[in-house]
Amino acid sequence: MDFTFHNPITKDYVFSKVSEEQVFCHYLEINKVDKKLYCSKVRNDKHPTCGFYRGNKGELYFHDFATGDNFNCVSLVMALYKCGYYKALEIIASDFGLTSDKVSKTKYIKEVPKFENNGKSIIGVEIRDFTDKELNWWNRYGVTPAILKKFHVYSCNSVFLNNNLFAKTQEQNPIYGYYGGKKDGSELWRIYFPKRKSYRFISNWNANKIQGFDQLPKSGKILVITKSLKDVMCLYSLGISAIAPNSEHIFITDNVLNNLKERFKYIVVLYDNDLTGIANMRKFKKEHPELIYTFIPRKYGAKDISDYHKMYGRESTLNLIKEYIQWLNRH
Repeated sequence: MDFTFHNPITKDYVFSKVSEEQVFCHYLEINKVDKKLYCSKVRNDKHPTCGFYRGNKGELYFHDFATGDNFNCVSLVMALYKCGYYKALEIIASDFGLTSDKVSKTKYIKEVPKFENNGKSIIGVEIRDFTDKELNWWNRYGVTPAILKKFHVYSCNSVFLNNNLFAKTQEQNPIYGYYGGKKDGSELWRIYFPKRKSYRFISNWNANKIQGFDQLPKSGKILVITKSLKDVMCLYSLGISAIAPNSEHIFITDNVLNNLKERFKYIVVLYDNDLTGIANMRKFKKEHPELIYTFIPRKYGAKDISDYHKMYGRESTLNLIKEYIQWLNRH
C-alpha cells in the first residue's frame, strides 16, 4: 500500500513521536523494557537469550547473546521484515499511525517507562573445579590444567545473564568460561557450550577483543592468527604463539597488526578448512596480502589444528608443524 506522509519520514521525525521503548515493545511483543532476558523474534529462539542495554551515546540496543547481534529500533525492524533502512522507517511510521492512511490498523500507543539501566548486559558465572572428565576432554587438544589457568579458562557450574539463571552444567553438557577481565566494574566473559551444534558462545566482550593477546611473548619467530581460543591453547602447548579474534568473521585492527609485525618475523593466518574459513581467509588476504595463509589439508579429515591434535596426537602434530616451518624457511 502506498502512503502519503504529512511529514518526511526520517528517524528524527519518527522518534519525536514515539520512544525507542515503545517501538521495541511493539515489535518484540513485550510490555516493558527492563533487564530481564527475552526471546529473539529474529530467529527461532526457544529460550530467552537476549537483553537490553544503552550504548555509550545513549541509544537503546537489543543484544542477542547467542549470535552477538545488536539491534537498535530501526535495525530490528529491518531484520524482522528483511527490508532496507528507509522501508523500516516507513513500517514504523505506518504501524504507529504517523502517516495519512485513514484505514490504518494502528493500535493505541501505550506509554512505556524509559529504560534507565545503562551499561551492557551482565554475565555472571559460578565457577567449580574441573572434573577429571573435563580435563581429559581438554587434554585431547593438548591443553593442560596449567594452560587453562594461564589463559583464564574455567569450568562453570552456573551462568547468569542480568542476574537471571541462564544455564547450569550437566555431565553431558559442560560449560566453560573464558574470563576477559573487568570493564567499568563488570566482569567480561565468553561462555563456551562445546556440545551445542549452534550458538555455542555467549559473550559480553567487545567485538575487537583479541583472545590470547595478553599471553603473547614480547617477540618471536612465528605468530599464528587462528579462529578460536581452543586452537590458541593447542598451539601454545606445541610451542607456537597464537591469537584469535573474537569472531572468525572479524580480523585484527591495522594498529594491532602493525605492532605484531614488529614483534614477529612470520605471521601466519590459520583458519578452518571449511567453506567459511576459506572464504574469510580469502577476504583477509585481499586486505593483507603480506601475511601467510594456510589451513590443515582436508585429506587428514581435521578442520583445524586442535581437531588434528585430537585425531593424530602430539607427535604427529609437532611433525606437521616442523614440516611447515621448514617450508617457511625455504621460502
